[in-house]
Amino acid sequence: MATKARSSKKAPSKTGKAEMLKCYRDMLLIRRFEEKAGQLYGMGKIAGFCHLYIGQEAVVTGMQACLKEGDQIITGYRDHGHMLACDMDPKGVMAELTGRTGGYSKGKGGSMHMFSKEKNFYGGHGIVGAQVPIGTGLGFANKYRGTDNVAVAYFGDGAANQGQVYEAFNMASLWDLPVVYVIENNMYAMGTSVARHASETELYKRGISFEIEGEEVDGMDVTAVREAGEKAVKYARSGKGPYILEMKTYRYRGHSMSDPAKYRKREEVDDIRSHHDPIEGLKNQLLELGHASEEELKNIDKEIKGIVKEAADFSLESPEPDPSELWTDVLKDVEVA
Repeated sequence: MATKARSSKKAPSKTGKAEMLKCYRDMLLIRRFEEKAGQLYGMGKIAGFCHLYIGQEAVVTGMQACLKEGDQIITGYRDHGHMLACDMDPKGVMAELTGRTGGYSKGKGGSMHMFSKEKNFYGGHGIVGAQVPIGTGLGFANKYRGTDNVAVAYFGDGAANQGQVYEAFNMASLWDLPVVYVIENNMYAMGTSVARHASETELYKRGISFEIEGEEVDGMDVTAVREAGEKAVKYARSGKGPYILEMKTYRYRGHSMSDPAKYRKREEVDDIRSHHDPIEGLKNQLLELGHASEEELKNIDKEIKGIVKEAADFSLESPEPDPSELWTDVLKDVEVA
């Protein structure tokens, strides 16, 4: 049965000191990386589309903390944060953004098309909602091979209106596939509010007709995300089938770098930043619980900024791909017995 989120009022965290500090560090890495990506885009060093994850860091960070080796991740085009959460090298991610050979797709994929088989990250997809049936296929592969791995398919509130999503829901439920569907509801899709584009605005209920369990989660609270994620992943891993988590989150920037976001008021953005920022919220918890001092947290930020600077420098120093690269990695060589 689909269930409503618990109160948005933050309860004392049951997460230990080490886990909280790791979540803080991971979210801060995503934030600083995306800020630098925005700067490079403004300087003309990143071409094409570029969708920043600033504000939504708690979602992928909390979910990643629930997974184990072998579990797979797939998402749409707002994907840089997911790559970093999967422990992909920031240098390789940034170099792909600038279209250089040091990037994960050798400079040919750009912001929206990066992959890492080693980290079980399957993209990065530019077609709205296309990752959902592919993610469902990953879940099918897990079941077919007899593993206990879980696939996590992320998509947004806009993609939740795509027909292929519901074809995937039907298959996943029918065959009890181990897939967790994470709807990152940042309220505005590509620029239209949920109230205007969705007849059912409680998106976690979208699986009811397919008998898929679901719930709404405070996606601005990494602890709440982790708790809900552990429940959903355990459910899917146990063989009970798919699970839907609707993460109520918020993006601070426009849909992409070319979006001025005039469909919402500056006061709204400022209010979310001031009262619901996921990084500031966790920082306050760490200080209140005595798990870290202001100086320790400043040192973490300093370390992260150094990592991001190295990534940015590498992305500009790495050479551009040779035109001959257009003909590589098109087909995979397969040995025939």
